[in-house]
Amino acid sequence: MKYTTTIAAVVAASASTVLGDAQQINGNWYSSAVERIVFTDWGQAGTYSKVTDMSNGQCTKEQVSFSGGMSPLDGEVSWHFRGPMHLKQFAFYTPGSSSAKRWVKPNSSERRHGHGHQERAVGDIVTATINGQVVTWANNYGGAAAATPAPSASSVGVAAAPAAAPSKAAQSSSAPKVEKNSSIPVVNAGAGNWGRQAYYNAESTTADGLVFLNNMGGQGSGVFDNNMGNSLSYMAADTKSGSASEQVLADTLIEDNTEVIIYSDKPCDGDSCGAHRPGTVAYHGFDGENKLFLLEFDMPMSGKTGWNMDMPAAWMLNAAIARTEQYGDCSCWGSGCGEWDVFEVLDSGNHRAISAIHAGAMSGTETHYFERPVSKTIKAAVVFDGANSSGQVIVLSDDTNFDAVLADDIVAQFGTKPAGQGVLAGAARIAGEVGDMVEKLTATFKLGSFS
Repeated sequence: MKYTTTIAAVVAASASTVLGDAQQINGNWYSSAVERIVFTDWGQAGTYSKVTDMSNGQCTKEQVSFSGGMSPLDGEVSWHFRGPMHLKQFAFYTPGSSSAKRWVKPNSSERRHGHGHQERAVGDIVTATINGQVVTWANNYGGAAAATPAPSASSVGVAAAPAAAPSKAAQSSSAPKVEKNSSIPVVNAGAGNWGRQAYYNAESTTADGLVFLNNMGGQGSGVFDNNMGNSLSYMAADTKSGSASEQVLADTLIEDNTEVIIYSDKPCDGDSCGAHRPGTVAYHGFDGENKLFLLEFDMPMSGKTGWNMDMPAAWMLNAAIARTEQYGDCSCWGSGCGEWDVFEVLDSGNHRAISAIHAGAMSGTETHYFERPVSKTIKAAVVFDGANSSGQVIVLSDDTNFDAVLADDIVAQFGTKPAGQGVLAGAARIAGEVGDMVEKLTATFKLGSFS
């Protein structure tokens, strides 16, 4: 017992030193604020339970496999926003044909370890950048990474200061001459460019290429029953109820625990969207393993407490989830078909917004966080790079334009800010070092070197 106590004390002291300034707040771990988070090694092979039928009150599912690219979110996704929040702009872009440049390609060390909670087996080789040097070790950690706090910014060399943002003039230099913020979708922006397929502007109360929905079926549109509750419905402009027809989100505050849902404006025709709840409002999501979203929003403090109060969030779901049963068992969510929490406040009044993945083996929360935009709006990019299995969330310069066409080199500059490092790599390193220490100490005791 004396030896065990001694080992535990040494290990605890070592772990405390390595973890630096990571702290636990209300059960969640936070390390340091950043303006860019990179998730790499996406698209690991897995399966989920796809809903194939929702008739006669029954929910039928089948197992489907996925792998590679940005799977399982390389298909259609829907966007979800919970207040308190002002959503000022939203845009969806796709690359023009023959545009092969992969503008979000991480550096070599990021590609190996960038996702915070990629699950690795004991014995796997892990590579990370520690204090500016690339190091490699065998993973000796067999537990759940999410329970282990991440290393601090100083311990993994995270630089939270933003890089210089491109000027407005630079942003327009290499893109074709297209009217700024035109409401006309650019079907094909051409090689080397990204075309805007959907756009919302709160100030002008205009929207094109998208539809606003909520979970208030039975109020003008959609359906309600005691078995599955409310389906999707069209959303009233003030967000407070359902609507009989499409309305554009007003320039207003999305209140606490109120959810606004955005799909594309392409309605599901027959079974083109797969199985969905009979009677629901059904639209296609935003498709493609290479896609770009730009957002402008704030998350003011409301001071309210209680379930989901003063806990704003912006997240994406596999588009099939809300079309079936977003808050119930008749969807693929529980089996890992895909959710990306982009900016999420985890408890009432917190000033930190995390980013997390829930998609099979990719599931986990990055402990680096974004500062909650309380007093002013921020602009952000969310990028999918299927060729490199990489996703990023990036806080942009205030003067970033949501132009109808964006050139590759302009979009590439979005990803130049220093990124939050991979949490799992740091946790695995800590566990590995502690494991090595325990092994060495145990061997020493067995040799009788301590009296």
